[in-house]
Amino acid sequence: MSDSRTPAQIEADIVRRRGQLAETLDEIGVRVHPKTIVGDAKARVVSTVDQTAGRAFVAVNRTLSGVRAPFVKDDGAPRLERLVPVALVAVGLVGLLVVSTRRRKP
Repeated sequence: MSDSRTPAQIEADIVRRRGQLAETLDEIGVRVHPKTIVGDAKARVVSTVDQTAGRAFVAVNRTLSGVRAPFVKDDGAPRLERLVPVALVAVGLVGLLVVSTRRRKP
């Protein structure tokens, strides 16, 4: 198969391809540059941390909502009939801990 292009067309193709090759090499140079690699790694770490923190927030929020639900009415008012016994038990446990630590000390 013979090439029917003129020398000027061939030269123009060579110039165009050199330009494309130069752009490709520049792009590769940017991608493998240490600052680019470090920046990409930092971005991945930040993204992972953000996702992990988001999941942790959702899990904690869900847990706290589950713990809070039995002690609060739908309108947000506290259910004293449930809070008072829990508070008394908590105060009693703290009191026992204080008494037991004082007894251990000579």
